[in-house]
Amino acid sequence: MKYSLLLASLIAVLGLTACEKTTVAPPAAAPVVVVPGPAGPAGATGATGSTGATVAVPGATGATGATGATGSMGSTGSTGSTGYTGATGAAGADGVKGDTGKTGGDTVIVVPKQ
Repeated sequence: MKYSLLLASLIAVLGLTACEKTTVAPPAAAPVVVVPGPAGPAGATGATGSTGATVAVPGATGATGATGATGSMGSTGSTGSTGYTGATGAAGADGVKGDTGKTGGDTVIVVPKQ
Protein backbone atom coordinates (compact mmCIF):
# COMPACT_ATOMS: atom_id res chain seq x y z
CA MET A 1 0.00 0.00 0.00
CA LYS A 2 2.92 2.24 0.61
CA TYR A 3 3.96 2.19 -3.05
CA SER A 4 0.53 2.06 -4.61
CA LEU A 5 -0.27 5.70 -3.83
CA LEU A 6 3.09 6.78 -5.25
CA LEU A 7 2.60 4.64 -8.36
CA ALA A 8 -0.94 6.03 -8.94
CA SER A 9 0.28 9.64 -8.73
CA LEU A 10 3.16 8.90 -11.14
CA ILE A 11 0.74 7.41 -13.68
CA ALA A 12 -1.57 10.44 -13.32
CA VAL A 13 1.33 12.85 -13.95
CA LEU A 14 2.47 10.92 -17.03
CA GLY A 15 -1.09 10.75 -18.34
CA LEU A 16 -1.71 14.47 -18.00
CA THR A 17 1.60 15.51 -19.59
CA ALA A 18 1.00 13.20 -22.51
CA CYS A 19 -2.28 14.99 -23.32
CA GLU A 20 -0.72 18.45 -23.44
CA LYS A 21 0.00 19.60 -26.97
CA THR A 22 2.06 22.66 -27.76
CA THR A 23 1.10 24.45 -30.94
CA VAL A 24 3.83 25.63 -33.24
CA ALA A 25 2.99 28.48 -35.61
CA PRO A 26 4.34 28.07 -39.14
CA PRO A 27 6.78 30.80 -40.17
CA ALA A 28 5.21 33.76 -41.98
CA ALA A 29 5.74 33.91 -45.72
CA ALA A 30 8.16 36.62 -46.86
CA PRO A 31 6.41 39.48 -48.75
CA VAL A 32 7.01 39.55 -52.48
CA VAL A 33 8.70 42.77 -53.61
CA VAL A 34 7.88 43.81 -57.17
CA VAL A 35 10.65 45.77 -58.85
CA PRO A 36 9.45 47.93 -61.78
CA GLY A 37 11.19 47.57 -65.11
CA PRO A 38 12.66 50.36 -67.21
CA ALA A 39 10.37 53.12 -68.51
CA GLY A 40 8.93 52.74 -72.00
CA PRO A 41 9.21 55.28 -74.81
CA ALA A 42 7.19 58.53 -74.58
CA GLY A 43 3.82 58.60 -76.33
CA ALA A 44 2.91 60.84 -79.26
CA THR A 45 1.77 64.43 -78.61
CA GLY A 46 -2.00 64.87 -78.61
CA ALA A 47 -3.93 67.21 -80.92
CA THR A 48 -4.60 70.82 -79.81
CA GLY A 49 -8.10 71.39 -78.46
CA SER A 50 -10.55 73.87 -79.94
CA THR A 51 -10.86 77.41 -78.59
CA GLY A 52 -13.80 77.97 -76.30
CA ALA A 53 -16.59 80.43 -77.16
CA THR A 54 -16.58 83.90 -75.58
CA VAL A 55 -19.83 84.78 -73.82
CA ALA A 56 -20.43 88.36 -72.65
CA VAL A 57 -22.14 87.77 -69.31
CA PRO A 58 -21.67 90.37 -66.58
CA GLY A 59 -20.38 89.08 -63.27
CA ALA A 60 -22.23 89.27 -59.99
CA THR A 61 -22.30 92.56 -58.05
CA GLY A 62 -19.49 92.89 -55.51
CA ALA A 63 -20.09 93.11 -51.78
CA THR A 64 -20.72 96.48 -50.12
CA GLY A 65 -17.53 98.20 -48.99
CA ALA A 66 -16.68 98.83 -45.34
CA THR A 67 -17.85 102.01 -43.56
CA GLY A 68 -15.33 104.85 -43.71
CA ALA A 69 -13.53 106.21 -40.65
CA THR A 70 -15.09 108.98 -38.53
CA GLY A 71 -13.92 112.45 -39.49
CA SER A 72 -11.89 114.67 -37.16
CA MET A 73 -13.56 117.29 -34.91
CA GLY A 74 -13.88 120.79 -36.33
CA SER A 75 -12.22 123.84 -34.77
CA THR A 76 -13.99 125.91 -32.09
CA GLY A 77 -15.71 129.02 -33.39
CA SER A 78 -14.73 132.54 -32.29
CA THR A 79 -16.54 134.37 -29.46
CA GLY A 80 -19.34 136.69 -30.56
CA SER A 81 -19.45 140.47 -30.00
CA THR A 82 -20.76 141.92 -26.71
CA GLY A 83 -24.42 142.95 -26.95
CA TYR A 84 -25.83 146.44 -26.27
CA THR A 85 -26.72 147.51 -22.73
CA GLY A 86 -30.45 147.86 -22.24
CA ALA A 87 -32.21 151.04 -20.99
CA THR A 88 -32.93 151.54 -17.29
CA GLY A 89 -36.40 150.43 -16.27
CA ALA A 90 -39.08 152.69 -14.76
CA ALA A 91 -39.44 153.03 -10.95
CA GLY A 92 -41.89 150.66 -9.29
CA ALA A 93 -45.10 151.76 -7.53
CA ASP A 94 -45.05 152.47 -3.79
CA GLY A 95 -46.34 149.70 -1.56
CA VAL A 96 -49.18 149.95 0.99
CA LYS A 97 -48.18 151.48 4.33
CA GLY A 98 -48.22 149.23 7.38
CA ASP A 99 -50.09 149.70 10.72
CA THR A 100 -48.54 151.76 13.48
CA GLY A 101 -46.66 149.64 16.02
CA LYS A 102 -47.69 149.23 19.70
CA THR A 103 -45.93 151.26 22.31
CA GLY A 104 -43.68 149.43 24.71
CA GLY A 105 -44.74 148.74 28.29
CA ASP A 106 -42.25 148.15 31.08
CA THR A 107 -39.16 147.14 29.11
CA VAL A 108 -35.95 146.54 31.11
CA ILE A 109 -32.58 146.52 29.33
CA VAL A 110 -29.72 144.77 31.19
CA VAL A 111 -26.18 145.81 30.20
CA PRO A 112 -23.43 143.47 31.44
CA LYS A 113 -20.25 144.84 33.14
CA GLN A 114 -17.11 145.00 31.23
